[in-house]
Amino acid sequence: MTYSGYPAPQAPPPPPEDGRWQPARVDPVPGTEYGLVQIQVRPVVSGLATGSMIAGIGSILVSLLVLCFGSAGSSAGWGGWVAGAFTVLAVLLGGGAMAVGYTAMRQIRRSGREGKLRFVGWGQAMAGLACGGTGVGIAVLALGFSLLVQVS
Repeated sequence: MTYSGYPAPQAPPPPPEDGRWQPARVDPVPGTEYGLVQIQVRPVVSGLATGSMIAGIGSILVSLLVLCFGSAGSSAGWGGWVAGAFTVLAVLLGGGAMAVGYTAMRQIRRSGREGKLRFVGWGQAMAGLACGGTGVGIAVLALGFSLLVQVS
């Protein structure tokens, strides 16, 4: 049977067996027999949180290079220069990790409201903040140590 020249409306297909999507609710469209299906969307891990954690770990690794090159080159006189160059890189990475981690925490806190995507990854954002700050601290202390050893 047709309805005004079009096929009769049918029920939506059942969701896939693997549960990729599930209807959250069905809002009826006034004056028709149709409805608007709101799909339930799973939470997504924040890319900012992941990037913050990766940059923070990179900051710690570069700060260890500051310590290694600063102590290895202190007797030859080039340790302070190389350690200073790597300190700049470690501080930039660590500062970026802390800024992006803070932004990710704001993004996660504000997400999930009605009609918005919900982000997760609070722990990754915190790890990015902690690793970024640790990397900056180690780099600055290692630079001070390498300059102190080079002078004496």
